[in-house]
Amino acid sequence: MFVLSNTLSAIATVLGSLLNIYFWIVIISAVLTWVKPDPYNPIVRTLRVLTEPVFYRVRKWLPFTYMSGLDFSPIVVLLAIELVNRIVVASLYQYALSMS
Repeated sequence: MFVLSNTLSAIATVLGSLLNIYFWIVIISAVLTWVKPDPYNPIVRTLRVLTEPVFYRVRKWLPFTYMSGLDFSPIVVLLAIELVNRIVVASLYQYALSMS
């Protein structure tokens, strides 16, 4: 049973780390929209490729996130990341601890 417990704990750790990295990618991408960087910069293009599909889906499902020229989809994505982090990752950790 300890192998399954350790595996679940490792999955929770990796998932939490990935969510944390994506959280910061979304924040950096949102901040970059304020300064209008060079669109041909490889870093800017990478950030756009990583975030725009998610932002597009949020804008499509929740059209009120884009009002008066302001895009609130990064805030919705950040809230969703935090929600998954606090519910799914925390539950995985607790379940792994209860198995040991």
